[in-house]
Amino acid sequence: MNTPSHAIVNLAVLSQFSLPEVNLAIAVGAILPDLPIFLFYGWAKFIQKLPERQIWSEGYWEPGLQNWVALFHSIPVAIFAAILADYCGWETGKYIFMSMVFHSLGDLPVHHDDAHRHFFPLSDYRLISPISYWDPQHYGRIVAGVEVLAVWVATAVSFPGVASFIGKGLMVAIAGLSAIAYFYIYARPLVQKYQRD
Repeated sequence: MNTPSHAIVNLAVLSQFSLPEVNLAIAVGAILPDLPIFLFYGWAKFIQKLPERQIWSEGYWEPGLQNWVALFHSIPVAIFAAILADYCGWETGKYIFMSMVFHSLGDLPVHHDDAHRHFFPLSDYRLISPISYWDPQHYGRIVAGVEVLAVWVATAVSFPGVASFIGKGLMVAIAGLSAIAYFYIYARPLVQKYQRD
């Protein structure tokens, strides 16, 4: 799933079991697993000035970065941290780590070639799913459409529980941008192809 989608979906699921005060923690936890990827991309693109192809075909697969990605996407590590935070009475931390678990559970079924090691450090196993959230060769067009629909439903479900106007605005912006991105990446090329034929 795309990172902003995780934030909206996690908020819709976890806010049913929490007070509005932890909504920000849920959103942070939903985004946190992808932080090493964003930091790497910023460094590779804007500091090293590497081409996109080299970033994703070489740099992204460097063992050091992959270990950080695995750690931040680790279901066992996040579960342990959530239990520890709960034991220590740190409510915010508990929801950050629970949201990280839900992020990884959302990733598991929709990553093909780019699957993470979700059971690190207990195992280096990668679940190579037959479907992908982005790759058209692995039903990415369909999965991305389902993701957009899930974001819209999750926005409708969680919208009333978000008190902040900024939060509500971000949710609406993410839902709108996900639909626009889907159109430009997947639907528009199909329309253009049929118009040419």
